[in-house]
Amino acid sequence: MIMNHFLWLLPLVFPHLSSPVILLERSDGNLFHWNHLMKGDKLVLHRSKRDWMWRQFFLSEEYTGSNYQYVGKLRSDKDRGDGTARYVLSGEGAGTIFRIDEKSGDLHATQRLDREEKASYTLQAQAFNKITGLPLEPATEFIVKIHDINDNEPKFTKAVYTASVPEMSDIGTFVIEVNATDADDATYGNSAKLVYSILQGQPYFSVEPETGIVRIALSNMDREVRKEYQVVIQAKDMAGQMGGLSGTTMVNVTLTDVNDSPPRFAYSSYHLSTYESAEIGSTVGRIKANDGDEGENAEMKYRIVDGDGKEYLDIITDETTQEGVMVIKKKLDYESKRVYTVKVEVTNTHQDPSFSDLGPFLDTAIVKVTAKDVDEPPVFSRPQYVFEVNEDTPKGIAVGTITAWDPDATHYPIQYAIDQHTDPERLYHIDPKNGSITILKSLDREVSKNSLLTHHIISRVPVLIKVLDVNDNAPEFAMIYETFVCENVKAGQLIQTISAIDTDDPLVGHKFVFTLSSMNPNFTIFDNEDNTARILTRRSGFNRREMSVYYLPVVISDSDYPIQSSTSTLTIRVCSCDATGNMRSCSVDALLLSAGLSTGALVAILLCILILLMIVVLFSALKKQRRKEPLIISKEDVRDNVVSYNDEGGGEEDTQAFDIGTLRHPEVIESNKLRRDIIPEMLFPYHRPSPMKECADVRDFIISRLQENDTDPFTPPYDSLATYAYEGNGSIAESLSSLESSVTEGDHEYDYLSNWGPQFKKLADMYIGKDTGVAN
Repeated sequence: MIMNHFLWLLPLVFPHLSSPVILLERSDGNLFHWNHLMKGDKLVLHRSKRDWMWRQFFLSEEYTGSNYQYVGKLRSDKDRGDGTARYVLSGEGAGTIFRIDEKSGDLHATQRLDREEKASYTLQAQAFNKITGLPLEPATEFIVKIHDINDNEPKFTKAVYTASVPEMSDIGTFVIEVNATDADDATYGNSAKLVYSILQGQPYFSVEPETGIVRIALSNMDREVRKEYQVVIQAKDMAGQMGGLSGTTMVNVTLTDVNDSPPRFAYSSYHLSTYESAEIGSTVGRIKANDGDEGENAEMKYRIVDGDGKEYLDIITDETTQEGVMVIKKKLDYESKRVYTVKVEVTNTHQDPSFSDLGPFLDTAIVKVTAKDVDEPPVFSRPQYVFEVNEDTPKGIAVGTITAWDPDATHYPIQYAIDQHTDPERLYHIDPKNGSITILKSLDREVSKNSLLTHHIISRVPVLIKVLDVNDNAPEFAMIYETFVCENVKAGQLIQTISAIDTDDPLVGHKFVFTLSSMNPNFTIFDNEDNTARILTRRSGFNRREMSVYYLPVVISDSDYPIQSSTSTLTIRVCSCDATGNMRSCSVDALLLSAGLSTGALVAILLCILILLMIVVLFSALKKQRRKEPLIISKEDVRDNVVSYNDEGGGEEDTQAFDIGTLRHPEVIESNKLRRDIIPEMLFPYHRPSPMKECADVRDFIISRLQENDTDPFTPPYDSLATYAYEGNGSIAESLSSLESSVTEGDHEYDYLSNWGPQFKKLADMYIGKDTGVAN
């Protein structure tokens, strides 16, 4: 049997077998087993027959030769070498990546292979008889493995890592772990064996070669000195040996803050100033301590621990700016003290006991506040004045005196005045020099019990003047009482409880006495001696028909000095009540209704009357609407009366409707021609007056017409206006209206126009010339 690889023997003894078995493995991984028999001391080996003499092939990746890369030879022991055997290859890459010589069985790789893309290929081989086409033996599977070479550099999982570690950490403190991978075969050689090293970041950091863990390499790394670091880590294969491939990554390390820096004032003392008039709580100034830490480690708190100004000043912490705000705690006084000194302490609010050896974590400073002088208002001897005066005190009497002084060193003179907004009625007056308050008008405690005055020049003080009460008002009913008594009431029955009020305000309280002004046969009063009284009936049986309302005068007196009294009248109505005393009706009208018709019946009757009245009014309106009122003759109408026809005219050819010639001249009046087809509607018979003959003037014409109308029995029974369009008969040209042309027929002679003078020259030229042209 022909082999391309050397064989080596691996003897194995299997005790459970009847005879030992020796397995032979080729260097290409194919196994063969041999049976052996022990004949005495002689070992006889017998090889078990196998069809294929191969099992596994190896091929180097990234082949750079010009020819196809030889893989190996495939040969069956049933191949007699006479050229009748044909080898066929199938499986992964058969025909594309791998090709087999059908005659010899030589296997070649036609492409450059990369183990990182595919590490092995599984193929099947089978031998056929070329003549018969039958397989010489069953197909057998084999594997082609790709041998690795170091052609991939290490790659980190991130191009840039970010890490943070507290400042002041100990040496060896864990920072971060970086990881790199190599695509080469880790089971074959050192191509994928990585070693980590640090290229940048020493001496502050170190990296473990095998794990890639980055650790602190220098102690007492202070964030306030340097906060950020950039560390470059390298990963190299071939176990870090020369010629290995490498990759790098960047690690950005940030030192986080710890409270290792105590607060410190920039100066040992601070000087501030403010006016003595500054209000309580107002800001004087700000101071600030410096702390190199950040966040909550830099939060500070200020407080005053000592100083003569501790009573007047206070300091609060501004949590936003971490400043100490000096404020006024008590009013400053320039005249008594000009400089106020306090000792301020600042501390961290969040302290770390592990760094207490770096302390103390507090600092102090002296703050001096200078009070600046202002022109202060006068100061009154009391914060408030209260005076009492009787309401009957006459005008001009002094109520009291107020005093004030100027606290400034200049001691300006004081003047007093009353704020008129607090004394709008001008009841009081104050002396501008000595502060004495006197009464200007009469006082009435019931109008104004107290007066609050404010006296000021720059400063103010309230002055409360209490007007003491004098019994000058009489008591009266506390309210308006609506009292009724039932018709079936019994004697001695309670019908009303009354009370009284008094605008006066006696010191011992009110005490009212209730009595009747005279003996009353119907009612009596009983004083309860608690400022109330009861009204009782003196008899039984009241009747609304006899008396529906009773008036009971009640006298109310007080017990103060001098005694004041008044008479108030209680109105008592007589009402109808049920058996339990509940009122049903009180009016006399209701009594009448109860004896006659009910309220519903009366309402129905009233509605009927109203409807009848509306019908009458409606018929009257319709009747008036049917009647035609005569038209009042317009002043522009030349006729005496107007005749109305409810039809349209017949046009120009209807000559029977009206003769327009009657309007041209009084002398040209024909007899009245009425329409034959309709009957005219006339309010009064039409009366045409006789024409005037030879009227000398328009005045005579009007007087004549007036007399005819006054004596005319057919004149309407109301005043009317009659308008006459009378031109007069004094004109030699007679009428110039074109309407008259309809009466006369034939040609007209216009030669007379030339005799009318220059005013008619234009008219004469028009008509005389026109006639001449026509004649020609």
